[in-house]
Amino acid sequence: MNIQTPPRLRHPEKAHKPDSVIARKPRWIRKKRIESAEYYETRRLMRDKKLSTVCEEAACPNIGECFSHQHATMMIMGETCTRGCSFCNVTTGKPDALDMFEPGRVAQAVNKLGLRHVVITSVDRDDLADGGAEHIAQTIRAVRHQNPGTTVEVLTPDFLGKGSAGEAVFEAAPDVFNHNLETVPRLYPTVRPGARYYQSLRLLDDAKRANPSLFTKSGLMVGLGETMEEVRQVMDDLRAADVDFLTVGQYLQPTPKHHPVDRFWTPEEFETLERAARAKGFLGVSATPLTRSSFHADEDFAALKQARQAALAARA
Repeated sequence: MNIQTPPRLRHPEKAHKPDSVIARKPRWIRKKRIESAEYYETRRLMRDKKLSTVCEEAACPNIGECFSHQHATMMIMGETCTRGCSFCNVTTGKPDALDMFEPGRVAQAVNKLGLRHVVITSVDRDDLADGGAEHIAQTIRAVRHQNPGTTVEVLTPDFLGKGSAGEAVFEAAPDVFNHNLETVPRLYPTVRPGARYYQSLRLLDDAKRANPSLFTKSGLMVGLGETMEEVRQVMDDLRAADVDFLTVGQYLQPTPKHHPVDRFWTPEEFETLERAARAKGFLGVSATPLTRSSFHADEDFAALKQARQAALAARA
């Protein structure tokens, strides 16, 4: 008898959870699928270099546009995360050992794509003593070595329970240090149960204290059940940590097993969020339904530099 092994569940930790209906997207969320020759070329390069992208793993709605412009946000340290956040489409489980040659392949891919600004993110690696901080630092250095004209933005885990592990990343001196708060404190137990809100805030504060010239960045999703006032309070907390740039986007439910969408915020509400954030002193803000941390990150970085120069000139 030929017995077939059942396929591995992508999210085994969510298998017991009841399905929820995926809400129909409003017209301002729907996006036409783009699959150009450049799209397939970018995807093929990632396969050839044995690299993962958060664009694919997290089912980003902007993947067609980004890949077609040969932009890719590389996700290092494997495709398996040690956390089980209820919003995230990345696989949860026991990760493989770190690949010591991965930083070099990332640098090669950046060179091949001709990126002037690259965003590098990773899964959470709670299984590692330093949470993967040194591997991230090695990747920054490898990219810089092969691509001296490229600016580097990292979107890191929180290194929860790893002491001062984040210092290895700060010392590697990325141009932008990004760590997403994701949601408001009240929703952490259900949305981001493995994380701690104030630990994430402290990491952002530590990054700025370690290098005051470093640009810091954080992101939020709305549509998980938060209120406008709670979002405004998070903005205040981020400004207290001297965070420079804020992204706010609409949460989209990846599968019936994930956290349901509480509601779709309107474009007008996103405009209100952007005005509020700018009034609170952020150097840069991107708040639209389809905003994601690394979407148009190259343009955002250029705008950040200009905004800082203007602020310094105004004080002179």
